[in-house]
Amino acid sequence: MRDGHAYLNRNAQRIADSMIEDADRLGIEHSRGSLGERLIDAGANSPGGIEAGLRIVEICMGGLGTVSAALATGKWPYCVDVRSSQPVLACLGSQYAGWNLSHEKYFAMGSGPVRALARVEPLFDKIAYREPDAESSVIVLETATPPPAAIVEKVSNTTGLDPEKLTFIYAPTQSLTGSMQIVGRVLEVALHKAHDLNFPLDAIVDGAGRAPIPAPHPDFLQAMGRTNDAIIYGGIVQLYVRGSAQNARDLAEQLPSRTSRDYGQPFADIFKKFKGDFYAIDPHLFSPAEVIVTAIETGDTFRSGRADNAMLEQSLG
Repeated sequence: MRDGHAYLNRNAQRIADSMIEDADRLGIEHSRGSLGERLIDAGANSPGGIEAGLRIVEICMGGLGTVSAALATGKWPYCVDVRSSQPVLACLGSQYAGWNLSHEKYFAMGSGPVRALARVEPLFDKIAYREPDAESSVIVLETATPPPAAIVEKVSNTTGLDPEKLTFIYAPTQSLTGSMQIVGRVLEVALHKAHDLNFPLDAIVDGAGRAPIPAPHPDFLQAMGRTNDAIIYGGIVQLYVRGSAQNARDLAEQLPSRTSRDYGQPFADIFKKFKGDFYAIDPHLFSPAEVIVTAIETGDTFRSGRADNAMLEQSLG
């Protein structure tokens, strides 16, 4: 961070530009929209893939995360690894899909560093970061269609950036790219739950996470279920925090997904039970299966939760 800035948008723009340069290798397509906005199809009408998904996770984190895919052990060995030494800014200030960008029948939640420019979410009352000198921005949408002009205008008006300075990246949940970028939020969901638990965000100084990469599914509900279950029942996160050992212990005990009242069914079944009302689901379900929290000022480490292979078997097959 230089001069008090981490330059989320500058970092993300650099990665988005590299995606366009490597479009053929990544299996993506790019074009200009009706208002001059740049569009990157990363998995809707283009094949996309794991590498495209990794780059999108990096973009979502504003360039403040290191993201890779690796083979581990077990039945679901292909995993995404995510880490950041500025996890609050990377995950909550950028990666979290918190900006509702809906218009008529079009619905999408905006993710990425554009959120730090818009600052329309209550979450930014807790995040002091500002980037007033951003010259461009990148928005990631979990959808199969590019944004209509009304959405582009909304983003432009809110951020003060001309449409041609905006890059919209989109990929549906059912695509390999979409699956990859959603599971790449394993660290982010832990940060968001810590925030919901009123743990002081400025006490979280470093973090890393891992989750299995599920096979995509052509049905949206099943695809969404698999990506959520990969984190809820198979994700692991390590956090490094300041403060007392007791505070670290309390966080470790409360963070795992099994503390939720809705734990214990495939996510697709839970979604059906609540008749498709995402917000009726206990928000504490959205967290990794296993958590390790280290109190860096005392040297104590606390562990809680565990992977649930039976649930992964039901969901991932």
